[in-house]
This record gives sequence, C-alpha cells and structure tokens, in this order.
Amino acid sequence: MTRSRDSEAAYLTVARELRAAILRDDYADGTRLPTEAELAEQYQVSRQTVRRAFQDLVAEGMVTRVPGRGTFAAARDGQYLRQFGSIEDLMGLSLDTTLELIRPLQRKIDLDAASRLRLSSDLVYTAVFRRVHEATPFCLTTVHLPPAIGKTLEDVAELTEPGTTSTATVIGLLDTRLDSPVAEAEQSITATTASPAIATHLACSPDEAVLRIDRLYYSTTAQPVELATSYFLPEHYSYRVRLRRSVR
Repeated sequence: MTRSRDSEAAYLTVARELRAAILRDDYADGTRLPTEAELAEQYQVSRQTVRRAFQDLVAEGMVTRVPGRGTFAAARDGQYLRQFGSIEDLMGLSLDTTLELIRPLQRKIDLDAASRLRLSSDLVYTAVFRRVHEATPFCLTTVHLPPAIGKTLEDVAELTEPGTTSTATVIGLLDTRLDSPVAEAEQSITATTASPAIATHLACSPDEAVLRIDRLYYSTTAQPVELATSYFLPEHYSYRVRLRRSVR
C-alpha cells in the first residue's frame, strides 16, 4: 500500500527533529530516547510513523534499537560526521558547528559564478568562511550571491566583520530576507586534492584528498539565490539520498 504524502512528511518531520536534538546533545551517548508511544502522542502521529523515523536514524548511525529496552543515542566515538539529505540538514549546521568568517562579504567580478547564477552582469557578492566543530575544521566554503541579494546582507555582522564567529548559516540568513524562501538545491560532488590554501584552513596536508561540493540554491520561484562551493575532509562528510522505483 502506498503511503500518503501527509504521512511521509510526518515521519520526515519526526526524524528531522530527533536528529537535531541528538546533534544538540539533548541525548548524550547511550541515553534512551522517548518511546514510540510517547513520540506518537507528542507529534500526534501513528506509532508506524515514528517507527519509520527511527529506521532512518538507525540507518544513519544516529541511534541504536535494543529489542525490549528501547532506542538509544549512538556513541559518537569522538569522530565528527555530518550527514546531509535535505535543505533542513544544511540549515541545521547551526546546531553544532561554528562559522568562522575568513573573507568578508564583498563585491567582485566573477564570470563563472555570475553565469551559474544566471545574472545579466558579471558582478556578484562573495564571502569565504569555514565551519568548525569543537575546534575541528569541518569545511571551507565560498559563497556567491546575486547583487540584489548580497545587498540585503551588507549589514549582517556574521558576514561582514573580519574574524567574526557565529552559528549562522547563509541559507538561514537568506530565509529571513528573501520574499520567496530557499526551496531546493542542485548539488554536484567531486573528488579533488587540497590546495595549499585549503590545506591551511582544513588543517590537512597539501594534496590530501578532499571532497568538493557545489550547491546552487533556488527559491520557491525557481530563481537562483546562492552558489556555494565547499571543501570537506571525507571523514567528516556523509550524503544520503532516498532512491525510489516508479510504479505504474
């Protein structure tokens, strides 16, 4: 039997909020999470919906299930790993990482970025920052914005004051300023080697293997609003996607 779109959205919501709570350390390693019945009552959903949410978290390694005892937050073993599969996951970086501004937001000419943002001129607004989790560099990101959107962030200290640290995410900042919120992103993932500059910011060796993640974000009106190029150490990055077979 095919699930309704409403029930699918409900289980994704439960999984997302439990994932966020675990990342915030609301549940320390080994702590038991609420039962299926308790969560079903809290979210006003069926126990089957909660069970589906738990299945996702088990697959991601976020929780473990012990028959007859319950569901427990999995031990992190000191290794930092972020899993991504939705826009909400990307916004959730503010939960447990810090943004360190390296190059403040400024106007610059960038033909490639302007072309990918479908701009009529070559002018973009650009900022460079890295994200850190408990003193461990997590990723290095360069963000390009259309001029009209970049101007709305000119008074935001998190992106304009050199050396600033914050828990902000750029798409989170944009969401409060855009007439139409961020709705989707196109993503490409490629393997490359760290340049000397990347190696310095990620505390790795030059020519060490890194992942390059390019994301082009769109608003609900299908307008490109941000181009982000990030470099990750592979051990800190995991990507998940749900594959479906079309049934006629």
